[in-house]
Amino acid sequence: MSIDTSYAQHGASRTTTDGTSTDAATDGGSLDKQAFLELLVTQLRYQDPTSPMDTSQLMAQTTQLTTMERLVELSDTQREAFALQMRSSAAALVGQEVRWEDEDGTSHTGVVTGVSYASAVPTVRVGDVDLRLDAIAAVTTPGASPSPSTPAPTTPPPAGTDTPAPATPAA
Repeated sequence: MSIDTSYAQHGASRTTTDGTSTDAATDGGSLDKQAFLELLVTQLRYQDPTSPMDTSQLMAQTTQLTTMERLVELSDTQREAFALQMRSSAAALVGQEVRWEDEDGTSHTGVVTGVSYASAVPTVRVGDVDLRLDAIAAVTTPGASPSPSTPAPTTPPPAGTDTPAPATPAA
């Protein structure tokens, strides 16, 4: 015997055992843990004694509930870790030179002087402009060469030192 949840609509309310009314569905129309447990208890209370509930179905439903709870916890943990990573990345930009484009497509550069965590996506302060972390196109160290493809200059060995001759393959 399975639990029929077809009557539970998003935004529907139910009355609990203490007489208070609560929402039966969470965002997205799925039942929350409390609603599941209340339905299960009601089902057990009113089941037909001549045809009791199959214990394997009960175990499967309990396992599904536990799995769903763990997935929700994992999702919350990942969301928190991502938010912390964004905050850490934004803080690491202080003192770095960043490049971004405005709404007109004009490219700008400037040094990050501060960070704000007031919104879901951190913002960095460049001059008098606040930029969302995801609007930054490039990051460089101030004073560094803007073109990483330019080879570094090489210096010849000091005069008077012996430099080994390149090895020639034996024939």
